[in-house]
Amino acid sequence: MKTISIIGCGWLGFPLALRLKEKGYLVKGSVTSAEKATRLQNAGLDAVVLTLTPEPEGDLAALLDTDALVISVPPRAGAQGDAFHPRQIELLTEAIRQTGRSPYVIYVSSTSVYPEKNQTAFEEEVVGSEESAAPALVEAERRVLALGNASVVRCGGLMGYDRIPGKYVAGKQNITTAGVPVNYIHRDDAAGLLLALLESPRPGETFNAVAPEHPTREAVYRKSCADFGFALPTFAEPPEPVPFKVVNGEKAVRALGYTYIYPNPLHFLYSF
Repeated sequence: MKTISIIGCGWLGFPLALRLKEKGYLVKGSVTSAEKATRLQNAGLDAVVLTLTPEPEGDLAALLDTDALVISVPPRAGAQGDAFHPRQIELLTEAIRQTGRSPYVIYVSSTSVYPEKNQTAFEEEVVGSEESAAPALVEAERRVLALGNASVVRCGGLMGYDRIPGKYVAGKQNITTAGVPVNYIHRDDAAGLLLALLESPRPGETFNAVAPEHPTREAVYRKSCADFGFALPTFAEPPEPVPFKVVNGEKAVRALGYTYIYPNPLHFLYSF
């Protein structure tokens, strides 16, 4: 039985773990507390309590005894500074090398690496931190790809289920980004793309994970508020054009033969 570890078994990692378990994989997942570990154990998953402070604290060795590894750690910098997340990843990659094994590694990154220059953003547009709107993320990507047997998946805005767009803008006044296209991906599709990549590894490659259609924020907010009864925000003309980007996700579709469950963010599945 193939073993897959997920470092960061949270909002995205946990449903991915469940799908892998359903397909017969032995799945290990890391969480940051014993309470969260109970949830994984109740679902039949091997749970490891691990924190990255940035030094790994916990049974990292158990997670690295694996055939494949998904790193899904939100790059929360805040007061810790922009160097914090790259250091987390640096220490993880050093630990992987020290095992003497070469598991296939997928690093979950973000399309926030692309600057907003009124362009269609392809993977090749950002290959170094000097071109990026999020240099710390690109540095983390670089460290993972340096392992050799690794890929990067840049996810768009993760939505679906309890992440409901209207909830975040309900009642807000004079939103000036109404005409900006969204770069969203439903959680089910993000997990589906990661699963497809685990089953058909593409070492050395970077992929965008974004729904193929890009309606405007106004269209998404209006429908979401109407569907769930949130107070509709108001919209205002910006004093000058708002920069945007449209992230292209066709490379992953072609390479993995993936078909989106939810290609249009106007029709994502949500629930309270």
